[in-house]
Amino acid sequence: MKILKKILFVCLIFVLSSFVVSDSYRYLLNTSFKAGEYFEYKVKFGFLSIGEATVEVSPQIYSVNNRPCYRVNIFGKTTGLTDLFRIRNTYRSYLDTAAILPQKFLMSLQENNYKKDQTIIFDHIANAAVREQDKEKKNFKLPDNVHDVVSGYYFLRTIDFSKVKLGEAVSSNMFFDDEIYNMKVKFNGRGMIRTRFGKINVIKLNPILPPNKMFEGEDAIRIWVSDDQNRVPIRIEIDFSVGSASMELKEYRNTRYEFDWK
Repeated sequence: MKILKKILFVCLIFVLSSFVVSDSYRYLLNTSFKAGEYFEYKVKFGFLSIGEATVEVSPQIYSVNNRPCYRVNIFGKTTGLTDLFRIRNTYRSYLDTAAILPQKFLMSLQENNYKKDQTIIFDHIANAAVREQDKEKKNFKLPDNVHDVVSGYYFLRTIDFSKVKLGEAVSSNMFFDDEIYNMKVKFNGRGMIRTRFGKINVIKLNPILPPNKMFEGEDAIRIWVSDDQNRVPIRIEIDFSVGSASMELKEYRNTRYEFDWK
């Protein structure tokens, strides 16, 4: 049960986490994604399919904190035999269309009889946030341009990796579970991978991990992002101390650009 929860959570985190160069609160031109796009991923542990995750941008634009926002919904669940543990986790972010920063974040976790619901309202002018959980509110001071686990993924898609040197690490702050994390990732060049849709050119990324007992080795997490204007994670592989997991694109629609499958 615990390893299933870890695999689904880590896969979502590293699809969504903010591996970006820090910058001031500003207007950021988005040429990679649009309202209405949809991605579905299959999650496996070894050869066993254990779950799936969907990443969807609502066709509608919302107003939060008097700012126009995309509503991004991430949903992860167990499937097949592992659905006996019945994990249903939702992460939702209202993403500022101009700054690509979170204005509001909601999390709903349902794992068997365990439930957790949380809402965070961000104030990027004051560098602060209010977190509400179990009818209790708590205030936090935050660094500039902090991300939640959803908004960081979309900020990642704005990066021009042609300007990042081989082996160079980029980073940004992420606020999650009442903590601030400095997420870092190393650019490991380009390549090509085979998928169910055909071959595709990719950018290879490796999150930089501190010493820990959960992951196996410094390059335990490997991410392949489409080397095009979409900049979408196509595959993720994770080496745990107890085995390996993977997450791969299964279905998609309404992308801003066509993928160049070969």
